[in-house]
Amino acid sequence: MVTKTIGTSYRPNSKEVKRYLEKWQTLENYRLQEDALNKLFVELCPKNNDISDILLKVAALKDFYSTNIYSVFSVARRIKDLNVDKRLDEGDVSLVNDIKEVMISSKVKHFYSFASKYCSHHRPTFYPIYDSYVDQVLRYFRNRDKFYKFKNGDLKEYSAFKRVLAEFQKFYSMRFILS
Repeated sequence: MVTKTIGTSYRPNSKEVKRYLEKWQTLENYRLQEDALNKLFVELCPKNNDISDILLKVAALKDFYSTNIYSVFSVARRIKDLNVDKRLDEGDVSLVNDIKEVMISSKVKHFYSFASKYCSHHRPTFYPIYDSYVDQVLRYFRNRDKFYKFKNGDLKEYSAFKRVLAEFQKFYSMRFILS
């Protein structure tokens, strides 16, 4: 729970983010996993027109991020069918919502966090990663500091999530860029 790890007087700031990023760099397993993902997404398999390449990327994200993807092929097929490369290049935020919806055994499953990670590993400055921890932090500071008015469900719609993150950065004078 966020309230147990963040004191009531704590105020997010760029200096703290830099400190945590430097600390993260010392965690060899995470740093090397991200290096491997960057190599896979940027150097080895930058495009999404070959199902084998997409399968590799989906499987790697599934393993490194412990996502709840239990049908790697179904997710890879969804990405292939969407022809995502042009949309990634254009920064189409609706792509995350399209990737997240995957038909598995006649049921639509929603892999929102995974979809944001997949897009982010192609264009990290444009597609921030959504996960449950980010969700908790944003709701915590909304409730505590009133940095921006939004409903909890807004965070599950990617363009709204990006808007909330931008407002968070603005309110706390963070020096990060979200395109």
